[in-house]
Amino acid sequence: MEREELRMEKFFQLNERGTNVRTEIIAGITTFFTMAYIIFVNPNILSITGMDRNGVFVATILASVIGTLVMALVANVPYAVAPGMGLNAFFTFTVCGQLGFKWQEALAMVFICGIINIIITVTKVRKEIIKSIPQSLQLAISGGIGMFIAYIGLKNAGFLKFTADPGTYALLDSKTVVANSSIVPALVNFGNKGVLLALIGLVITVILMVLKIKGSILIGIVLTTLIGIPMGITSIPEKIFDISAIGGINKVAGSFFGDVGFKSMFANSSNIFLVLITIFGLSLSDTFDTIGTFIGTGRKSNIFDEEDEKALLQSNGFKSRIDKALFADSTATSIGALLGTSNATTYVESAAGIGAGGRTGLTSVVVACLFLLCLPFASIVGMVPSQATAPALIVVGVLMAESFGKIKWGDLEEAIPAFFTVLIMTLAYNISYGIAAGFIFYCIVKICLGKAKEVHPILYGAAVLFILNFALLAIKGL
Repeated sequence: MEREELRMEKFFQLNERGTNVRTEIIAGITTFFTMAYIIFVNPNILSITGMDRNGVFVATILASVIGTLVMALVANVPYAVAPGMGLNAFFTFTVCGQLGFKWQEALAMVFICGIINIIITVTKVRKEIIKSIPQSLQLAISGGIGMFIAYIGLKNAGFLKFTADPGTYALLDSKTVVANSSIVPALVNFGNKGVLLALIGLVITVILMVLKIKGSILIGIVLTTLIGIPMGITSIPEKIFDISAIGGINKVAGSFFGDVGFKSMFANSSNIFLVLITIFGLSLSDTFDTIGTFIGTGRKSNIFDEEDEKALLQSNGFKSRIDKALFADSTATSIGALLGTSNATTYVESAAGIGAGGRTGLTSVVVACLFLLCLPFASIVGMVPSQATAPALIVVGVLMAESFGKIKWGDLEEAIPAFFTVLIMTLAYNISYGIAAGFIFYCIVKICLGKAKEVHPILYGAAVLFILNFALLAIKGL
């Protein structure tokens, strides 16, 4: 046992990163439980397109395992990779729903998107983008992600309800409600058992955090899950071991290499522009979601240290952990598409494991192993209710809000782009949209002040691309 620990210490550089095996395991378990919902939610969303639910279930797990292991073993950072929320909704409701593409064609687009992301990573485009982002926006992105995941926690806890004026919303075939700006959020009445459980879990987690108990986030998840049993929220599975879903992977894996997929997608020349724009939209969202997550979590926790910063700025090769992490994330998307799922991306919920002390790829290895165990033991994972993991996301938001203190809020030149970054990221429920708002307003402010030359050309280019993307989405929505 000691020999194995020494091997892990040497490979993952645990002492150098100020961590140990126990801490990394706890961090991995914490991250896993905050994002395990994806193995159930992703099949539900993608199956609306006609994809086999069991096939997507297996593809989701395998894509998460492979992507996270690549992140662990290549980059040695504590990030987990899985099919992204938001990106799966774009896949289902926009690409397949609104635009009318077959799900096989959509998977082909995702595959191409992954190849593009690999190319821009290898050619240092992604790295140059990170270098171009000013310090004030980096701080805003970090704090904004904290608010974003805290908001996810509030929603998952059931603390919020939303109302919309009659006649101002549409009901999709999937029963999803799409409302306009008349929608108003508010706190729920705390009479619901599920909401009360989440509130109890939040109080427990806050107390543990304040008392600086090691593993407090994970302990909070476990205790809340146990409390949920007598409350009737945590369900005890009838069947623990079940492998019946595994064969479904054959119905989705590699499906876009047939007649429906690449062939049909490019068969109609009039559709090519729409295909290219859709791929661009997928790539843009994926790229900035990932960059935002790395900036928001990695630098605050010193996962990416000064040496990495220097290597990022000066090296030509894949010498920094940031380089390697970006490459790992890029490959995961194409691998996921081959298996039969939408864009895989670095999960912002990794911040929960980082908050629990995770600093190396060992955290990610633990996450990958737990995902793999879900193939035959999904019912056990399903025991943990969203009310138990929601408090973890909320308190991580508290930890990440620290970066707000370093922003010069009295200086409108900094405050305006930072404010819109945080506001849009949180309320639009999209990391890349928040980054887009920050970029656009940063350029506007600098131009108005006669400081246009202070803006990096990449920032101008990204802002223009974001504006173009929004314009095209508006046109398609007409």
